[in-house]
Order: sequence, then C-alpha cells, then structure tokens
Amino acid sequence: MISPFSRRTALAARRERRRAIVMAAGRRHHPLGARASAPGHPRLRRVARLLLVVAVAVIGMLIGVQLGGTTTQDIGPFRAQLSLTPSWVGDTSVEIPPLGSLELDSHDGPAHLRIRLESLDETRTRAFAAKSGNLEQISHDAVDQLNLGVRRLALQTAGCGVLGGMALVLLVFRARRETAIAGLVVIGVLASTGAATLLTFKPAAIQEPTYRGLLVNAPAIIGDAQRIANRYEEYRAQLQKLVLNVSKLYGTISALPVYEPNTSATKVLHISDMHLNPAAWGVVRSVADQFSIDMIVDTGDINDWGSEPEASYVNVISDLKVPYIYIRGNHDSTVTAAAVARQPNAIVLDDNIATVKGLTFAGIGDPRFTPDKSTDATNEEQHQQVVASGDLLAEKIRSSPKPVDVALVHDPVAAQELAGACPLVLAGHLHQRSVSRLDAKPPVAAPVPSASGSPAPKPPARERTLLMVEGSTGGAGLRGLEHEKPTPLALSILYFDQDRHLSAYDDITVGGTGLTEVSLQRHIVPEDTKAPPTPEPSTPAPAPSLSPSS
Repeated sequence: MISPFSRRTALAARRERRRAIVMAAGRRHHPLGARASAPGHPRLRRVARLLLVVAVAVIGMLIGVQLGGTTTQDIGPFRAQLSLTPSWVGDTSVEIPPLGSLELDSHDGPAHLRIRLESLDETRTRAFAAKSGNLEQISHDAVDQLNLGVRRLALQTAGCGVLGGMALVLLVFRARRETAIAGLVVIGVLASTGAATLLTFKPAAIQEPTYRGLLVNAPAIIGDAQRIANRYEEYRAQLQKLVLNVSKLYGTISALPVYEPNTSATKVLHISDMHLNPAAWGVVRSVADQFSIDMIVDTGDINDWGSEPEASYVNVISDLKVPYIYIRGNHDSTVTAAAVARQPNAIVLDDNIATVKGLTFAGIGDPRFTPDKSTDATNEEQHQQVVASGDLLAEKIRSSPKPVDVALVHDPVAAQELAGACPLVLAGHLHQRSVSRLDAKPPVAAPVPSASGSPAPKPPARERTLLMVEGSTGGAGLRGLEHEKPTPLALSILYFDQDRHLSAYDDITVGGTGLTEVSLQRHIVPEDTKAPPTPEPSTPAPAPSLSPSS
C-alpha cells in the first residue's frame, strides 16, 4: 500500500518534469532564445541601459537649461534679461522693445544668447547723469556689467543643466551609479558646447548686425548716422547736467507770483507728437503728478510708423491714472488708435464728441497716413483731405446740442474750418509751438465796406477762435537729432475756470538731447479775450495780445 506521503512526492516530481519540458520548448521556439542563452547578452543589455541613461540625462539637461537659463543684469541705466537656449546656429540677439532687435552672427555653437533691454531705471539714470566723470567711463562700465552678466548666466545655466540631468535619471532609474554617469555626461556636453562657442566666437560680428522689426527703418528715421554721431559727441559732454536742471522747473513754478489758479480750475495737460520717445513718458508723468492734472489731451503722432510692434509703447497710458483724450496723427495707424483705445483711461475721438470732467471735447483724426513721408504731405490732394476733415468736424460741432469747449485736430490746416465753431482749438504736427487767433471765413456775398470805403474790420478777439499748436513732446523722436540743435520737449498746461473759459496756460520746455535748459512761461488770458458761451455783438477793437509772465 502506497502511503499518502509517497503519493504526494510522486505528483510533485511529475509536475516538475512537465514544467521543465514546457520551459525547454519555449526557449527553442522563442526568436531570442538562442541569443538569450548566449554568453554575450548581458553586455548588450549594459550597452542599451547606458544609452538609455545618456538619453534621459540629455533630456533632463535640456529641461534644466530651459528652466534656469535666464538671469537679469543691470547694464548702465537699463535692466536687461539674459537667457541661453539650445540652437542649431548659435548667434546672439539683442531685443530693444518696441523698436525691434539686432541679430549678431557672434558664434556657431549650439547655444543662442538672447539679451532683452526691458526697462530704464530712473534712479540709476539720475545717478549716471550726475557722475562727475565723463560718459566714456560709463560705457566701459556697461561693457564690464554685460561680461559679468554673461559669465553668471553661463555658470547658472550649466548648474541647472547638470542638476536637471541627474535629477531626471535618479527619478527614472533610482540608482546612484546611473545618476553619477548622468552627471558626467551632462558636464561633457556642456563643456563641448562652451568649447565650440569659444572656438567659433567672432568679435567683429557686432559691426555687421542684421536689423529686425522697426530697426530696419532706422536709416530712414534718423538720416545720416555718422552725421548724428558726430553731433552727439558734442552733446554728450553736458548730458549729465540735464537731469539736475529739471529741478529748475519746480523752482520756477514756486517762485511765480503772477497767477494762482483757484482750486476749482480744471487743469488740462496738452501733449503732441511723442514719436515713440520713451523718455517723454517720464516728463509727462512728472508734470501730471506735480501739477495735479485733471486730464491729458494728445493731438496725435504718438507713434512713428503705426506698426504692430509699436503698440506696446502706449501701454504707459494706463499708468497715468487720469483721463487720456487722443486723436490720430498722420504717423498713427488704426492699429495705433486701437491700442490706445484698449487702455482703460483712454478716450479716442474720431469725428465724435465727449464730455470729461465738465469740459466738452470734439476731435477728428488726421485723414492721412504718411509714416515714411514717401508721399508729399503738402500736395494739393492731401491738403484738401485735411481741410475736409476740419469742415466735417465743424459740422459735427455746430449740430451738437451741447456747446463744445475744445476742438482737437492734428494738423493746424484743419483748424481754419473751425473758426467760430468753438472757443479753442488744439493741434500739433508742426513740432513748433504757436498761439494765434482764427478768422472766420468771409461770407459768400461781398463784404460791406465801412463809411471810409475800406473793408469792415475783423471781429474782436473775444469772438475769434483761439488756436494753440503744441510743439513735440517727444522732441520729434530720433529725428530730433538731425538738426543742428536738438528739438526740445514741449508740453502745456491749460487752466479752465468754472465757466469753462481758458484763463491761463503754462508753456513747459525741456531742452532736447544734450541740452540743459528747463523753462516754464506762464501766460494770462485777458478777461476781454475770453470767448463767452454765447457770442455777443460788440464794438470793433484791435485784438489784444496774450500777456506772458515768467
């Protein structure tokens, strides 16, 4: 009789034999069966694992470079962002928003250097301007700061690349040996990248940049670069005095004994023709804050070319915190007007009327778009377009149920059609400040001669529209350097009394690039020249002039 123990032992032995037979058959029919039993297979597995480690390390390195390959550096008065990114062609790009960028064929390594000038620090600008040394030393300091930033960026990028590669390998393989191998691989890749960059570095590439964006049009904007550079050498010797002399503006204001506007006066800041000058925003903001301006009126040409890259220039409008009334100039496109309209405090007028803080404004944009001046802006066809726009606005004002206090046009040519339609017209375009009275168009019938036989005299000044043409608040942008004397920055503050009459105005002038003059001239509008809400007949009298005081 077979014992239960013997039976169980026999069954276990049969199961083991069947399992061995099945496994042997599987090895014979498996396509890798012979290779799996070959003695060289573990070496192939090690090679495959090593290649996988290298691939994962490179991926981790790229992730680390992408996340950590950016730093910031103060370069002169600018705050710059420096970054390194993988690239097949290398090269260096210098971005100058909103003007565009410069592309330099500086090296052929697999790393692209990007330098972006983000902002101009006001404190450092004042410090640089106040230095007793010349600007040559400041230029050398800026080069040293750039070198420091590039070195720090290289070390930071290398560190982030090594950490990224080792961290990803550790996360995937969870083995210290593979992690160490990944670190060595990444260090080798980064070292070879640096060596390739240094061996192919071309210092002379900075003399042959490729312009992108608006900088492509730089020669058309600034004219002969050598001529402007020669003049700038003359200007820069006194550049550091410019910021210091801004204090003269406030000293002049505090010493004025002539006119004190009452607390109920509405203060309007009139600016025009900014022409993409970023420095002009600082002047506008300072004047708006110091004088507690109620609103700002811009009579056009805020841009130079009206292109999409320039649209970001107007974003500063939202920081001014007061209503900003704008009309389009001949350098502004519909893209520019749309960018201004997106600002929460901006009001764009184009053949329409708006009331802001008790004052009613009517405005119309310039019908021309001639940013490159390829079309003669003085030809008869364009002249008639401008005249027609003024006539269109005059009809809008006369049909308005609410009296209009101020009309806005870009070109003073359009203002003539507004004579008698409203008390005050503001304009720009000419880059030169002027104040005059407009004579209404004579009637179609022949004028009735006076008793002496001469034509009837002009109506008194109080019934004649006042035209105020502003200079260039942006100093005409870069083209301001084309003249022997740079164009000054011009802006004016208009004081309106409770009856919405212009009672006084301040003309503020800040010297152009390299000049140190800052001046303010206050003008009182005599009582007998203020246009009443409803014109009344009066005896003819010679037009009195506006009385200035400074």
